[in-house]
Amino acid sequence: MSVFRTAKHIYAQIVDDTKGVTLVSASTMDKEYKENPVTGKKQEIAKAVGSLIGKRAVDKGITKVVLDRNGFLYHGRIKALSDAAREAGLIF
Repeated sequence: MSVFRTAKHIYAQIVDDTKGVTLVSASTMDKEYKENPVTGKKQEIAKAVGSLIGKRAVDKGITKVVLDRNGFLYHGRIKALSDAAREAGLIF
């Protein structure tokens, strides 16, 4: 699972490295997220994206992933997203 964040948005995707294909993705720019946006702190928004990608991955039969932080420290929004994905059923 690769995670990227900007000042306004956060993105997560699960990629099959052997085939070079994105299997599942979720972000704050996603249609499903925009229908029910979360307001509040950025960490709460990251939790919503984490649970969304976790739900989508489990629905596709993906349970084990490796976290790629893309150089971001493991705290704040990155930690909130990964914790929510774990709660949704992903194993890191």
